[in-house]
Amino acid sequence: MTAAPYSAADLPVRPGEEPWSDAELGQLRVELEKEAVALRAELGESQAQIAARLGDAATEAGDDEADASSKLFEREHELALSNNTRELLEQTEHALVRIEAGTYGVCESCGKPIGKARLQAFPRATLCVTCKQRQERR
Repeated sequence: MTAAPYSAADLPVRPGEEPWSDAELGQLRVELEKEAVALRAELGESQAQIAARLGDAATEAGDDEADASSKLFEREHELALSNNTRELLEQTEHALVRIEAGTYGVCESCGKPIGKARLQAFPRATLCVTCKQRQERR
């Protein structure tokens, strides 16, 4: 990716926090990019396994009820894991887009700073703590 047209220090931080340094933001970007690559690979493997299991469904027609139920559970579990991986990838890619756009660290609900410490702990955060708590109460 290309360098951002702004300084990392321009990103918002909460009162009392040190501004982002270019090195900190660069390291965060690299970590997110590596994670996105790993998630894409994991998602590809998962989708291949799901497709193989769905292809096996025709040969499983004679299975007894317990075997069929067990295999159905496994397929549903793999689908759930695949969906979770897809969602994590979307969040990771969204964080990278926000870094490039210079909007990283701005709460998508209230527009206030999310907080550097929160983003260092959870780099995919899109909401400040207050808005996230409000969302979880709903």
